[in-house]
Amino acid sequence: MRKRVALAQTLILDPRILLMDEPFSALDIQTRQLMENELLELWSADRKSVVFITHDLEEAISLSDRVVVLSAGPETRPIGEFAIDLPRPRDVAEIRLTPRFIELHTEIWHRMKAEVLKGYAQQQK
Repeated sequence: MRKRVALAQTLILDPRILLMDEPFSALDIQTRQLMENELLELWSADRKSVVFITHDLEEAISLSDRVVVLSAGPETRPIGEFAIDLPRPRDVAEIRLTPRFIELHTEIWHRMKAEVLKGYAQQQK
């Protein structure tokens, strides 16, 4: 409920751009998918720009029109940009089962896998 209230409080202010940094990361998977679908519905009503930061590739693909992949730190930089051409409206649970979603996931994962491994290695030091 707190996540829903926080989202509602933000939207009431009618921002031109909505910045969301891992907003659903603490939720269980079922609640997370419900919140993702709510976000998609709210977005479709007024189509504001949303910058959504996530470490979850499936979440990034299912919510976005464009995914920008960043390198591992400490000097993070963009290393890839991918157009997400999945049809709208979307249901995040259903879209993840489509062949195009799987293609996009595979393409983006291949691009970012080395960076994920670099980040993991840095954490182990």
